[in-house]
Amino acid sequence: MKMLRVNSSQQTYSIVIEKGSRKEAYNYIQKHVAKKPTSYFIITDDKVASLYLEEVLRSFPNDSKVETHIVPNGEKAKSFRQYEELLTKALQAKLDRKSMIIALGGGVIGDLAGFVAATFMRGIPFVQIPTTLLAHDSSVGGKVGINHPLGKNLIGAFHQPSLVLYDPEMLLSLPIHEWRSGFAEVIKHGFIADESFLQWLTDNIRTLEDWDLEVLTQLLARSIQVKATIVEQDERESGIRAYLNFGHTLGHAIEAELGYGVVTHGEAVVVGMAFALPLSETYFNKTLSYEPHMTYLKNLGYNINIPEHISKEKLIERMKIDKKSYNGSIHFVLLKHIGDPQLVEISEEELLKQLSSEVD
Repeated sequence: MKMLRVNSSQQTYSIVIEKGSRKEAYNYIQKHVAKKPTSYFIITDDKVASLYLEEVLRSFPNDSKVETHIVPNGEKAKSFRQYEELLTKALQAKLDRKSMIIALGGGVIGDLAGFVAATFMRGIPFVQIPTTLLAHDSSVGGKVGINHPLGKNLIGAFHQPSLVLYDPEMLLSLPIHEWRSGFAEVIKHGFIADESFLQWLTDNIRTLEDWDLEVLTQLLARSIQVKATIVEQDERESGIRAYLNFGHTLGHAIEAELGYGVVTHGEAVVVGMAFALPLSETYFNKTLSYEPHMTYLKNLGYNINIPEHISKEKLIERMKIDKKSYNGSIHFVLLKHIGDPQLVEISEEELLKQLSSEVD
């Protein structure tokens, strides 16, 4: 078992990485959460429910008050409609301020369920039980929310979980596109914080289709530690936490412009990183020698190019309403060196020049 701790202003919580832990979810909650819940509300999606919901439910004593709600799988579930439906369900179930919401699923479920927890009765406890590799990033740090048609994750809150319970066995059921989506955030953590971690990934992971659980557990622990260290220093994204958005400014714009779910979040972020790296070289007048990493990503099946025929002008308009942008100025996370990110303002002219070389 691997266990990490995150210290936040709201609370200190544990991240437990343990094979088979989904079958002991109730016991882990009792062990690691100080205030015992009066009832539980498990939010999951239709795909995860068919695989793991019953196993999680069987971990609870028969006399436990447990409600469940299943939403459709995919990014479109992070909507106002689903959010309102979940609040209604929570009220009908008579949840109180000592009830606990459990997010059983990937990043979409974690964001959606966490936002319900953050706003129901002005905030109740919640636990993350991630089922995807991508959620190793989104489940830590307390950023929760939903999408708006004009942009991704623009409606939300900071609400820290009481526990993150990560069972790597659940990841083995993921389709390959979900592995690629999650592994993008792992690579991102290497770029912004630890070049040696990038090298470890290259040396140990040559395919995303055949996993050793010990290697996977080590990958999760090392990547989560990067996120946790940054979150502890900047919980509310007033400074260095913005570095975690490396690749996301353009990535979010691509997701929104194509329509949520057309490409996965991680696949869009890889395109954003591939765009930000040469832009970093130009901005800082540095050579980053990033090409081997791009070759590595292409060998893992990633497309690193901006989708054809997408409008560069529309991408810029999307980027103007990115959370890091303000007063109409676009801000990018760029790398002065690998492991040395900086948040900088980029002019529309510079972006148009770079985009014009990549977009038809």
